[in-house]
Amino acid sequence: MAAPEPEAPTTAPARAKDHSPWNWLLFIPIVVPLIPAFFNGDSPRVFGFPRFYWLQLAFILLGVGTTTLVYQMTKKRGGR
Repeated sequence: MAAPEPEAPTTAPARAKDHSPWNWLLFIPIVVPLIPAFFNGDSPRVFGFPRFYWLQLAFILLGVGTTTLVYQMTKKRGGR
């Protein structure tokens, strides 16, 4: 009598495939803060803060805004 063949291993569930072009917008808040020309200077000052400090806060708002936009445009709609 022949030994039974081992069962093929089951694969993990496939990852969600979301190839929406909206996802490309998520590169904006990653790349924009890496451009050194934005930080090369002290003026303009906002409420006495040099450009570097208020620009960091602006980058946070850019990231939050971009992430919110991409989420709203790519979330699944329909019955639950």
